[in-house]
Amino acid sequence: MKHIMSGIFAAAFALSASAAAQAQDKPPLKIGGILDMSSLYADITGPGSETAAKMAVEDFGGEVLGRKIQVLAADHQNKADLSANIARDMLDNQGVEMIYDVAASATALAAGEIAKARNKIIMFNGPGSIRLTNEACGPYTIHYVFDTYGQANVTGLAAVKTGLDTWFFLTADYAFGQDLEKDTSAVVTKTGGKVLGSVRHPLNTSDFSSFLLQAQASKAKVIGLANAGGDTVNAIKQAAEFGITKGGQKVSPLLAFVTDIDSIGLETAQGLLLAEAFYWDMNDETRAFSKRFQERVKRPPTSAQAGVYSSITHYLKAVKAAGTTDAAAVIKVMKETPINDFFAKNGKIREDGRMIHDMYLFEVKKPSESKGRWDDYKLLATVPGSEAFQPLEQSRCPLVKK
Repeated sequence: MKHIMSGIFAAAFALSASAAAQAQDKPPLKIGGILDMSSLYADITGPGSETAAKMAVEDFGGEVLGRKIQVLAADHQNKADLSANIARDMLDNQGVEMIYDVAASATALAAGEIAKARNKIIMFNGPGSIRLTNEACGPYTIHYVFDTYGQANVTGLAAVKTGLDTWFFLTADYAFGQDLEKDTSAVVTKTGGKVLGSVRHPLNTSDFSSFLLQAQASKAKVIGLANAGGDTVNAIKQAAEFGITKGGQKVSPLLAFVTDIDSIGLETAQGLLLAEAFYWDMNDETRAFSKRFQERVKRPPTSAQAGVYSSITHYLKAVKAAGTTDAAAVIKVMKETPINDFFAKNGKIREDGRMIHDMYLFEVKKPSESKGRWDDYKLLATVPGSEAFQPLEQSRCPLVKK
């Protein structure tokens, strides 16, 4: 009997060792970030998005379906052709199963086409163009954090309702800026306001003087900044230097992040109205995640970076539930499963790929109201996702059944 039992245990041990060896032999599950690591959007996404991705993987346990999870990241340098080449290399040569973030809209549109052609999941956290869930939508495309329609709808509507009803736009001359101007203009005119004009500036502009003088000459009550990152920071700082804000015109950043406000400073930024998908100091859950993130990055996460963590966690849970990395099976689980975490409550990914969740209207605090660095926002309104984002019946995504 002893010999029999010893044989059974030996066989069981051998099977266990064999299974472990097979698991180790499985290739890693690679997820790839295409990020702005060194230019005007680096603070919004960049190294912080890579860190958020790694935190999500670590918290998930580091492996799924017996495969180690590996996080890759590459710098697209805000070049659409480079972004497409990186996506192609990741998917064709490096064995990447899913692409995340892809900061900036032109680079996202380029990478999205590559992923679509290869039937791979791509999740957008940093870019904003509404085209990503309209004309450029795909069966495996997810737009997770914000978009130009949502930003325009929350900020523009609030401004016009308070009497700020004439607008002039400073617009970054690429897909994101153009869409943000278009969507905000639609909100302004629909609610009884007027658009008095606009001017387009190159990406990563250092001198806004000529553009701001045109905006000042328009006598518009609001100068809408249809740009982001370093462009938004520079435009607001220079508007203050030229005395435009003291002259009575309101500068409205149509997309701004807590990192932008920190760069500008509360003395200059106080009173700005802005829409955000996430703020680090909303509740105990947001504060707990942000504290862990700040220990690594030395500042709180932006909404895009918080969205990276949330979306990758949602993806990994779906892979586990589906029992495969096959895009069709995984995306089905992702769209069927509500998202409930520190980033979103009862979030849902629609058939056009838009993740629907609450948006928030904030006002930037006065220096006297702030308790310290990064204590920048006070909440004015919570806008349900069903009201903030483009209604499905208005979608131009060919996947939407009408």
